[in-house]
Amino acid sequence: MANINTQGFGLIAAMRVGNTPAISGQSKYEIDAGESNAIYNGEPVKIDINASTGGYIVTAAAGTASVGVLNGVLYTDATTKKPTWSNYYPAATTPANSEDITAFVNDDPNQEFIIATNATLGGTLALRKSKVGLTYATTAAAGSTANGKSSVTLDISSAATTAKQLRMVRVAEDPENSDQEAAYCSVVVKINLHQMTVGSLATGI
Repeated sequence: MANINTQGFGLIAAMRVGNTPAISGQSKYEIDAGESNAIYNGEPVKIDINASTGGYIVTAAAGTASVGVLNGVLYTDATTKKPTWSNYYPAATTPANSEDITAFVNDDPNQEFIIATNATLGGTLALRKSKVGLTYATTAAAGSTANGKSSVTLDISSAATTAKQLRMVRVAEDPENSDQEAAYCSVVVKINLHQMTVGSLATGI
């Protein structure tokens, strides 16, 4: 039976490691005014550590370290001059007075997330089981400007025993999206390369 999901939905916070309750705490970061790339809700993001332009939140490219997952932004609209909430960052947004944009990021290093796979986990039980515990990259950043949701998925072909972006913890308890022999199966992952914990790997190398 195929899964009901027909596309990715980014990363959605679930429980924490150890099955402890997730408070979905969010920390404030900043996005540079006028940032040319849209950053979608549920998309992995990182702190840019470039010596001359760093300090801002940007998209964490597939396979690289991240500080967490974007959950929305707040800025002063250049036209209305009013505080404006958006569940994602629209590309090239320049607030009033060219102020930076406040980004809210779920940055708990022990947070677990649910994400859809981009392909089957395997045609046999052994193949499917062997995917658990490995690390993966996401697919390339993408999303919808209509609802602001990311459409990234877990790139099953990137499975590795070396350091990759996300580690698969288990298949999610999602009856409508639990077909491991079809694409868009819901699985639970944890950020494996987290900028707050991986030290020199924070660049994603």
